[in-house]
Amino acid sequence: MYQEITTDQRGHLNKGLLQDFPRLHSSARNHFLMGELILDITLCIVAAWALGVVAQFIKQPVILAYLVGGFLLGPACLKWVKSPDAISVISELGLIFLLFMIGLEIDLKKILSAGRSITVTALSQIVGGVLIGVVFFRMCGFPLGDGKWDALYLAIAAALSSTVIIVKVLYDKRELDTFPGRVTLGILVLQDLFAILFLALQPNLANLAPVILLRSLGQVLLLVVSALLVSRYVLPPLFRSIARLPELVLVGAIAWCFGMGEFAERLHLSREMGALVAGISLSTFPYALDVTAKITSLRDFFVTLFFVGLGMEIPLPTGSLIGWALIFAGFTVVSTFITTFTPLYAMRQGLRASLLPAINLSQVSEFSLVILALGTKAMHFGNPQTEGLVSLAFVILATGSCLAMSSSDPLIRFAIPLLKKCGLNDLDHLEEKPIDGEDGHGAGADILLLGFFRTASSLLEEMQRHYPDLIKQLAVVDFSPVVFQGLRERGIKIIYGDISQRDTLLHAGIEHAKVLVCTIPQSLLKGITNIKLVQQLRTLNPGAKIIAPAEVLSDIPLLYAAGANYVFIGRIHEATDIAEAIRAATDDLLDEKKNVLDNILKDRKEILA
Repeated sequence: MYQEITTDQRGHLNKGLLQDFPRLHSSARNHFLMGELILDITLCIVAAWALGVVAQFIKQPVILAYLVGGFLLGPACLKWVKSPDAISVISELGLIFLLFMIGLEIDLKKILSAGRSITVTALSQIVGGVLIGVVFFRMCGFPLGDGKWDALYLAIAAALSSTVIIVKVLYDKRELDTFPGRVTLGILVLQDLFAILFLALQPNLANLAPVILLRSLGQVLLLVVSALLVSRYVLPPLFRSIARLPELVLVGAIAWCFGMGEFAERLHLSREMGALVAGISLSTFPYALDVTAKITSLRDFFVTLFFVGLGMEIPLPTGSLIGWALIFAGFTVVSTFITTFTPLYAMRQGLRASLLPAINLSQVSEFSLVILALGTKAMHFGNPQTEGLVSLAFVILATGSCLAMSSSDPLIRFAIPLLKKCGLNDLDHLEEKPIDGEDGHGAGADILLLGFFRTASSLLEEMQRHYPDLIKQLAVVDFSPVVFQGLRERGIKIIYGDISQRDTLLHAGIEHAKVLVCTIPQSLLKGITNIKLVQQLRTLNPGAKIIAPAEVLSDIPLLYAAGANYVFIGRIHEATDIAEAIRAATDDLLDEKKNVLDNILKDRKEILA
């Protein structure tokens, strides 16, 4: 009987039908269900891998592929998965691993050391976004109260942005270490902290009385303090004793994760909250990197199933669902722009540095999907479309956000003139305030430094130390608000603008300069290359001496052909210094060389954008 069922009726059996076969032995039934589960896991992983490969080719986040794969396999589409409940259990394991890893990667020192511009902007973006969202979604008819918190969940989901997408795109564009990049990352870190606080309150949303809130906060405090004490005084000697046994380090980390999860469950919090706190408590642990490296592959397997399982819960898109997803996506973009751009602009960071973080943050976070999944589990939704519309909006915004971030520079160049026509001033209007009797622009500068990054910062320090007479003849052209403010404070003439724009160069008095110096590496330039920049400079000023950088040797003759008078390669000088350090090390003279360098670096006060 068992053999006949598994071959002829495999696709139609479920737990209810199995009860109609009393002669089927329980072990055979369990074996049958296990076979179904393995088949479902196989389908999920194969679909995730195949669509993930496609996503890589079209340069989209793999999470999109996982969601689409789950949707295709799930009940709304092909209905190939027969045991969605079992997949749900496994995906919950993935959620626990995901939050554990998020905790491991949260840098508490960065949160505590966040600058004023980052802190103020993050508070505006998170708190303002949630408040505006609650009002908006409540007006749209989503419930808020009586145990149903759809409007609150939607507001929080719209206020959180995708760390995975943002970091990947900014890394590819080499913008992580720029001012807008640092602001964006700082806001993401504080968003994670906000999400942690919400997870602490989530189990008691149905009863937000002061006594309940205090009890909930007390439970969270007990969880956090217990985790920190154990990770500070108990885990280090244990992990040191097994440091040479990698498999025990891995098992110990997993045991800590699930142990804290169960402790949180006993405190009437959630296992996911416990896993997050477990990760945070290990984030400064000496073995944190080792634990992260060992658990990553295991996490990826379960997290893949989590997002595939989440995709299975996306209903078949109807006109209503698509409409609400588009409304949610539009609200996310608009509210993020208002709550991010406004505080940055008010703090005089300039139009460009205020617009870029707003563009970067305009998508839905993976953490939002996690919070929505927990809300479904806690039965906090009164509208059956709530979780589905956010998942669909995640797909829409992730696709659009990747395109917008990749094209952020032309978008900024298009938007800034429009904003100026609307009456918004950029930092260039501050040039009207003269420095040391100058006329507020670069027409009188003999030396123009085009762009200001790390090399330029060190160059300025060298010139102030060894060639102070040249400083009076020098002006800098750059669009970083940090550079603008820092150079003005030091009495250096600064012209605010984009060096790739002809109007900026003319405003800087390019035709009157005797020496034009470019120091920005090719990989960091936006909208232009060093070769095209040199060509443009030579056209505007045929008689100037042009100094330009090259990253590869093949660019040197091209730069000379474009009109450069001198081309330098920074890595050549670095290699010379390192070679000297190696020789000093072999001659046991490295301390002397270090002392020489220390004297050179002593009292340097560089301006780093």
